[in-house]
Amino acid sequence: MNQEPNPLRFAVIGAGAIGAYVGAALARGGAEVTLVARGAHLAAMREHGVRVESARGDFTAHPAATDDIRSIGPVDVVILALKAHQIEPIVDDLRSLYHADTAVVAMQNGIPWWYFFLNGGPHEGYVVRSVDPNGRLAAAIEPERVVGCVIYSSTEIVAPGVIKHIEGTRYSLGDAAPGISARTQRIADAFIAGGLKAPVEPNIRPEIWLKLLGNAAFNPISALTRATLVEMTDDPLIEPMVEGMMREAVAVAAALDVEIPVSIEKRIDGARRVGAHKTSMLQDLEARKPFELDALTGAVVELGRLTGTPTPATAQVYALTKLLEKSALAGR
Repeated sequence: MNQEPNPLRFAVIGAGAIGAYVGAALARGGAEVTLVARGAHLAAMREHGVRVESARGDFTAHPAATDDIRSIGPVDVVILALKAHQIEPIVDDLRSLYHADTAVVAMQNGIPWWYFFLNGGPHEGYVVRSVDPNGRLAAAIEPERVVGCVIYSSTEIVAPGVIKHIEGTRYSLGDAAPGISARTQRIADAFIAGGLKAPVEPNIRPEIWLKLLGNAAFNPISALTRATLVEMTDDPLIEPMVEGMMREAVAVAAALDVEIPVSIEKRIDGARRVGAHKTSMLQDLEARKPFELDALTGAVVELGRLTGTPTPATAQVYALTKLLEKSALAGR
């Protein structure tokens, strides 16, 4: 008689809007979950659990919650739900979560630090300095542990411990190495048991570029102009600039032997249909938080240099937005 395997044990590092939503879904599906958060949000989740409000059905889950990564102990899966620039300060703590087979699900937008590991080709082992300037992520998180994740889901924290699910439940997964592993399929099954979509891709990199195609252009331009998606796509001066930046990203991807599976026209039209939405970078500007700029836009410029692919429009927008971030964080 076959015995069911024990539920996977997850630690969600950065249980904000996305992290708490995913953690609550995993707990609802029967996984053992510990969320790492802080402040009033942590206190509310400890006392009342995570409340999810969604058109798909409201629910409450009660995963464990803490602000101390080292108190958790080894787990089967670490979910990094932090932005790319937030990971380096906690990499030393991650080691306390590992056993020999622990997977690290990386949910960052943009080009990830592990992009050039276990994929072969002329740039194998190259560290993307825009994302990992000191090489600490590549050194601390072995690429064999990495499961890439491209998020097609929108959530927000509407009150401490309360997550509003706005749209989308898809979390595409894929190992750093080509192919589909039993480990990643089991992680996907845990996502699916919690009510999420989790297709496992044999090569996650085209999905990374597809998501990046919009983010690399719309995010910085929205911060510079304070414009929503539909305002940018409908502006006769800005829309060609977005298209130009996207063409540069497509060229860089092609130089890395990646074909993006959706046309630029469809990507722009998709953003137009989203409507009067503020990008995450515009929201960060308004909140005076650091931008997710280097992983989204700076990495395209860096990889353009690496492959000898010109990226003049992207480089100019990147430089302007970098200075805007400096001014904003200085309180100006």
